[in-house]
Amino acid sequence: MTDTFPRQSARTQRFTLGEPRNVSVSPDEQRIVFLRSRAGDHPVNCLWVTDAATGDEQLVADPVELLASSAVDDDSLPPEERARRERMREGAGGITAYATDAASTVAAFALAGRLFAAGLLSARAREVPVQGPVFDPRPDPLARRIAYVSGACLRIAELDGTSWELAGEQGDDITWGSADFIAAEEMHRFRGYWWSPDGAAIAACRVDTSMVHRWHISDPADPAKEPTVVRYPAAGTPNASVTLHVLALDGGSVEIVWDRELLPYLADVRWIAANRLLVTVQSRDQHMLVVLEADAVTGATVPLFHDADDAWVELVPGSPDRLADGRLVVAADREGRRCVLVGGEVVTPDDVQVRQLAHVGEAVTFLGNPLDDATVQHVYRWSPDEGTLQLTTEPGVHTVSNGRPLVVRRACLDTPGAVTGVPDGPTIASFAEAPLVRPAPRLHHLGEQRIATAVLLPHDHDGSPLPVLMDPYGGPHAQRVLQASNAFASSQWFADQGFAVVVADGRGTPGRGSSWERAVHLDLATAVLDDQVEALHRAAEQHPELDLGRVAIRGWSFGGYLAALAVLRRPDVFHAAVAGAPVTEWRLYDTHYTERYLGDPTVDDHPYASTSLLPLAPGLRRRGAS
Repeated sequence: MTDTFPRQSARTQRFTLGEPRNVSVSPDEQRIVFLRSRAGDHPVNCLWVTDAATGDEQLVADPVELLASSAVDDDSLPPEERARRERMREGAGGITAYATDAASTVAAFALAGRLFAAGLLSARAREVPVQGPVFDPRPDPLARRIAYVSGACLRIAELDGTSWELAGEQGDDITWGSADFIAAEEMHRFRGYWWSPDGAAIAACRVDTSMVHRWHISDPADPAKEPTVVRYPAAGTPNASVTLHVLALDGGSVEIVWDRELLPYLADVRWIAANRLLVTVQSRDQHMLVVLEADAVTGATVPLFHDADDAWVELVPGSPDRLADGRLVVAADREGRRCVLVGGEVVTPDDVQVRQLAHVGEAVTFLGNPLDDATVQHVYRWSPDEGTLQLTTEPGVHTVSNGRPLVVRRACLDTPGAVTGVPDGPTIASFAEAPLVRPAPRLHHLGEQRIATAVLLPHDHDGSPLPVLMDPYGGPHAQRVLQASNAFASSQWFADQGFAVVVADGRGTPGRGSSWERAVHLDLATAVLDDQVEALHRAAEQHPELDLGRVAIRGWSFGGYLAALAVLRRPDVFHAAVAGAPVTEWRLYDTHYTERYLGDPTVDDHPYASTSLLPLAPGLRRRGAS
């Protein structure tokens, strides 16, 4: 069968298979650990280790060999693992996550609900036979034993295969050691337990979902099948009750205490010493965030940092943490931009928007972009002696490895895919396929808002008028206009079918400062749609090929909502729409995401009513019909 771009995109899972991922570096910077499948269309990830100096690779664990089967674990995943993969938009199989000890000498991972341990020095893996099913296994920092979640219980596995329950309760509504739905779906806290540095205790979440409303989801393909019952916290309804406990392996436990009535969301947990933790909590309306220092012996907490905002306080990946000298490091919005604060003082330049704290030690490594250009992302480092240095300078989107930031991944417009490796050192081979299309976006910053916009035309276009396809996401926490070739592969394929494709990141999308992101507060529709219209009309001034009498719009998720909104509110501009997986009624979306932007519907329902698609639906008309 002749390969086409849509088939290739599906076969390669949008060109992600075969690329190095989940990269981490040992503290001594000698070993690089990562996942990668064997080919660009092979969906089974293996565990690899590379010598950071020479680039020599060793295969540590191949799921096909470990399970003695070519059908790897898809039919035998625990429900918790299925939920994790769905929330992380994980489409690959095999080893999709792993954890290491503090020295990165041992790794643990789960396959088909079974526990495996791997020596990263010997490059050998073996099964540890324990009571399962196994989810989220993590070695203790000293590599003596492995903790894991099995159903609703948190268990400990000794390396000889014996295992025992550390925490668990009877009933269907209480779990130990797993992240609650809201934490995993909206806070990007995918884990629910943390080893102490000495491996003598675990801080673990206890999640009680008994008060969360039950939804019944039927199978439209099988009407005779009983509906599935799930606990779902829709906007304005109760969340799960989440508490944090320190569990000593030799017995005894203590609950970490804070004002959960005022600050019910548990956003982040990390150990900073054998008996102290940093705990980040947030109010239900997200107007307040507090970083607490918790005593692991008594459970008492004291506040270290307080942040407040009339719209919302953003949760920034990697924040908070502590410098080696003990000073608190946080990322927070100050004077219109996101900054790094060390000991309460802003240390980052005025023209940089911080996106993530990547590593905190003697210095702070972070990801960010120029405040006026979110199409790029760079790696920066702040240190007490040198201030802030920009470590990457080439155009493109840069990220760094987990843990120690030795490995840099760069994607750019000039070449497909990405290059991952040690700067001025070895690269990690990528087996990812290059798209059959060759994206050729024209990037602009259009209008008074300087809306980042890409225009893609058919290759070898003769200049004649073209129907227009708007191809946005347009919502918070995601961008489409990036200096990365693969970001435009699908858009270019549509262009090559005879369209002028316009991709625009308007207000509400990340990277452009506090006011830009908060322009959608209490209204997820108006500014978002207005900026798509503005980008379209300004793009047509730059590219007269755009036929504004024939404009369609497509999108997925928030982009699907935006596509439907566009054709319903502005049929004078948008003449057709394809809305994939749209939110049609924000009252039915979850608490943490929706209430951040639209508030509590039980207090003020107007933002929900004014942004819902349902009241607009009766006005939908086929073009040319009365």
